[in-house]
Amino acid sequence: MDNNQIAIVKRRKKQSNLSLIWHRLLKNKVAVAGLVVIFILIFISILAPLIAPYDPFDMDLAAMKQGPSAVHWFGTDSMGRDIFSRILYGGRYSLALGFIGSILTAIIGTVFGTIIGYIGGAFDNICMRFCDIWQAIPGQLLAIVISTALGPGFTNTILAMSVGGIPMSIRSTRAMCLKEREMEYLEAARSYNCSNSKIMFKHMLPNIISPTIVGTTMSVGGTIMGAAGLSFIGLGIQPPTPEWGAMLSGARSLALLYPYMMIFPGLMIAITVLAINLFGDGLRDAMDPKLKK
Repeated sequence: MDNNQIAIVKRRKKQSNLSLIWHRLLKNKVAVAGLVVIFILIFISILAPLIAPYDPFDMDLAAMKQGPSAVHWFGTDSMGRDIFSRILYGGRYSLALGFIGSILTAIIGTVFGTIIGYIGGAFDNICMRFCDIWQAIPGQLLAIVISTALGPGFTNTILAMSVGGIPMSIRSTRAMCLKEREMEYLEAARSYNCSNSKIMFKHMLPNIISPTIVGTTMSVGGTIMGAAGLSFIGLGIQPPTPEWGAMLSGARSLALLYPYMMIFPGLMIAITVLAINLFGDGLRDAMDPKLKK
């Protein structure tokens, strides 16, 4: 069997595995419902300029603090801005913070975890002790410190939310690499004089990427909540940017008199996190190797 035939067999096997995972996922109605909700949230966030009835920054002082009505579906805030429009636009920031922050964490953790797990030895011990120190600092506290040092803003919030999860990502990837590095297919790759980088990222990484994808998906909800928490205490996205956490922060002093100002942004955060977690659970079950026949 030549190299072209081997490549075709591998491609067909990969497509077969993907179709099997997708078939399992479709059987999980709860996970599918979560995926549909996620797509709807992304869709309405992208099309916010076409869907939103008002500009999210327009202030109408004559309509300040109005409750939900036919004119303003979710009411207006203390500056007379339409809350429904701001929630639609706010999805762009909240979802982007969650997905980009989690993906960045996964990329960094996977790359370093693969290298550390493959090399092993003293290098592994030194890196793990460094990760122990890193993980000793609570993630949200570390995010607050970084946000305070770098200042508020979209990019800085992503960096602050990404840093705390990197050690755990490194550990999980390293643990999988320790199991894989003595497998026969890697011994075969070494016998063909493959470089270490090729062995790590072409042969080993594809076999450990499934748990990483699941872990990344599950972490998106936590990242969204963490970013909203930073905005709530004034260290994340700053007003008047319509981010859900910033909207909660702006309404907290009026929560007792005008609870709808906090209910709707908080409800959007809850629905988003719930949908992502439901989908993540279903994806984990679909990609679980123990379920393969």
